[in-house]
Amino acid sequence: MAPGSKTVLIVDDDEGMRDTLTAILRRDYRVLRASSGESGLAILDRDNVDVVLLDVRMPGIGGFEVLKQIKESQRLVEVIMISAINEVETAVRAMKLGAYHYITKDFEYDAVLSLVGNASDRTDLHRKVMSLSAQVADERERPFVTGPSRSVREVLDLVRRVAGLDATVLILGESGTGKELLARMIHRESGRADAPFMPVNLAAIPADLVESALFGHEKGSFTGAVRQQLGKFELADGGTLFLDEIGELKPDVQAKLLRAIQESEIERVGGGHPIRVNLRIIAATNVDLDKAVREGRFREDLFYRINVIPMRVPPLRDRPEDLVALVPFFLGRYNAKFRKQVLGVEPSAMEVLGVYPWPGNVRELENLVERLVAVSDGDWIRDEDLPYEYHLARLTRPDEASEGLFDRACEMFERNFILKALEQAHWNVTATARSLGMPLSTLKFKMDRLDIREIARKLKGAGPA
Repeated sequence: MAPGSKTVLIVDDDEGMRDTLTAILRRDYRVLRASSGESGLAILDRDNVDVVLLDVRMPGIGGFEVLKQIKESQRLVEVIMISAINEVETAVRAMKLGAYHYITKDFEYDAVLSLVGNASDRTDLHRKVMSLSAQVADERERPFVTGPSRSVREVLDLVRRVAGLDATVLILGESGTGKELLARMIHRESGRADAPFMPVNLAAIPADLVESALFGHEKGSFTGAVRQQLGKFELADGGTLFLDEIGELKPDVQAKLLRAIQESEIERVGGGHPIRVNLRIIAATNVDLDKAVREGRFREDLFYRINVIPMRVPPLRDRPEDLVALVPFFLGRYNAKFRKQVLGVEPSAMEVLGVYPWPGNVRELENLVERLVAVSDGDWIRDEDLPYEYHLARLTRPDEASEGLFDRACEMFERNFILKALEQAHWNVTATARSLGMPLSTLKFKMDRLDIREIARKLKGAGPA
């Protein structure tokens, strides 16, 4: 049996039938055997199975009851029912209960192989659909955009060198630097590219639900557990599990995560049986884990386990030269989204962006460009189009502060304040003047002075009231 082969579970009280099916399948599959419905369900609780070959009539729990329990628990496994006699009523009942197929015990060997192969492919499809539904499509397709900065090119070079090694990676960096995009790049260039990529934002999960989210739970294991739930480890089986904000993990879950990584096995909450998993771990954090270890907030053994290949993503303020690539990229994206034709950013505006410290990093830059393109009415983004807070950053550099900067900053504040009020009033100038508590004539004068009357006219779809 080749490594990574699919697993088939044979549940039949007839030892001869178990031996026959094992002989047919063992060359291509990992084969598990159970002589009763009870033992078959126990195996399903502790092992990842792709296909079940299930006898209809057995002592104790019969095949239909086993099938019913499998489907009620929503296990991601296909079931092929086997019967000694060919009965239409039995076949119909099996299919209604969710069986993938129904065969009799006088089967052809090649037919069994073909059927199991198709059922296994269907199980794969179910798992991929569940994985993809947990991901944001836009994030999955986004590239990691860089520019001429040496620091980021070194990170990308490290990504390409380690992608195929199947080792644990720890990505360090501030929020908004693109840690998840790098993790997706590692996955796409690895040998697991065709398997699921499962991201988990640990900081976004309530503390009392993190263990269940990661490892899954059994029906009835706690209040609200109305059915069995697979965790992220099982959903990512064969692929990559991305643990974002791992520095926020509580100590009790840290211990269980360490065991899962070390042993390549998990236990569902309320399960009590180990389940083998085969996946790659990529972790990320904006927390100083060295400091967290020294302060006792993060387990030292877990830190060393995930810190096999560390890579640090530099913040945008340390690589302003990358703006020349990032800004045009986001302009192109949001020109397409808003059906605009903004050609670029004027040099004076780029100068302002180059001084700004970017606390939100690339994510903040993208949000800014989206906003600018959305309200733009010209071919170029000018420095007066930028929100006032971006100009204020220059006040910390007196040697670069130009004459009249304070007046320009006040003007930018007034311009953006009026634009926001217009947007909230659906670009109705009369309603905006009323909400701002100023005469309509005064507002129109300010809109002309600040060059925003035409923007309001076009976005409203008619002239100002």
